Amino acid sequence: MTDDMPYNPALLPAGLRDLLPPDAETEAASVEALMAAFGLHGYQRVKPPLLEFEDGLLAGTGAATAEQTFRLMDPGTHRMMGLRADITPQIARIATTRLSGAPRPLRLSYAGQCLRVRGSQLAPERQVAQAGIELIGHDSPAADAEMVLVGAEALATLGLTRLSFDLTLPPLVPMLLEEAGIAAAERGPLARALDRKDAAAVGEHGGKLAGTLTTLLLAAGAADGALAALAAADLTPGAAALAARLAETVAAIRARAPGLKLTVDPVEFRGFRYHTGVCLTVYAPGRHEELGSGGRYICGADEPATGLTLYPDAILRAAPPRAGRSRIYVPQGMAAAPARAQGFATVAGLDPVIDAAAEARRLRCSHLMTPDGPAPLGTED
Repeated sequence: MTDDMPYNPALLPAGLRDLLPPDAETEAASVEALMAAFGLHGYQRVKPPLLEFEDGLLAGTGAATAEQTFRLMDPGTHRMMGLRADITPQIARIATTRLSGAPRPLRLSYAGQCLRVRGSQLAPERQVAQAGIELIGHDSPAADAEMVLVGAEALATLGLTRLSFDLTLPPLVPMLLEEAGIAAAERGPLARALDRKDAAAVGEHGGKLAGTLTTLLLAAGAADGALAALAAADLTPGAAALAARLAETVAAIRARAPGLKLTVDPVEFRGFRYHTGVCLTVYAPGRHEELGSGGRYICGADEPATGLTLYPDAILRAAPPRAGRSRIYVPQGMAAAPARAQGFATVAGLDPVIDAAAEARRLRCSHLMTPDGPAPLGTED
């Protein structure tokens, strides 16, 4: 906005927005439903601060969020602080400090807002709501599968039952390149080709790995076919171990939820670059935005961990509409408590009115309190 443009108090910075009624209440209720589902699986809620000192916030896994972190100086200590871009690194800090002596595996849950320096083309929002779980101190296919299973159950409480869980292996391609001795200077064009899913460019830049990488690129799809292609591919020992771990994770998921839709993309990578094993992204049918993402990482110096972060903003757009609490207008002088006891949101009249029904409709109420109790308003003729 230039100096000669009129000031608009409703104008917000790019990537930020107001959430209005009834969406704000619906999102809050959805977050609490997710947290309740997490709690039923033994995940205990923690609440890290919005701001931390920069050297702590960007340590360990937090280093991957450095480019997306807003910074400011603490006027009290004159130390630099960071405004979190992702909550997972904060959970890692809590696990390795305040809860270092807690029994493992440690199951923690969280919900809160994050702010990022920039959005992406597919996700332009810079203020992002998160609700998630972290399982710390256990490295197994069962732990990886638990992220999918708990996430599916939590989303089902919001009416999202037709989901797709896309499983990936972010370390796979870097491990292949490292073990094959591909020079660092040659990896840039190859990484861009893999990111664009350009098989011809992969063949051009892949060198002695061109055949293997092309096979992996074309393997993306339904889990069974992708796992078969991975098993048949000419993989180095480290990459083969990753592929075997993915297959074991899929088997663990299907043992408990055989109906879940699982896809696999061996060369895909999304999100912050701190993942070290099996990762996942959650989608709803017909929608391109992610409902959630997560995966395996190292907590602190060397403790294994895995997690799942859900995005309530995207979930709100994908989930079936949730019926809000019915609003009832209570004319001045009438008791509102009986209506609240029946589950209504009461809107108390502050002044006497001639036409209570008209006033109730003006205030967007669905019911009117009468001497005989709540009465639905219906539609005006």
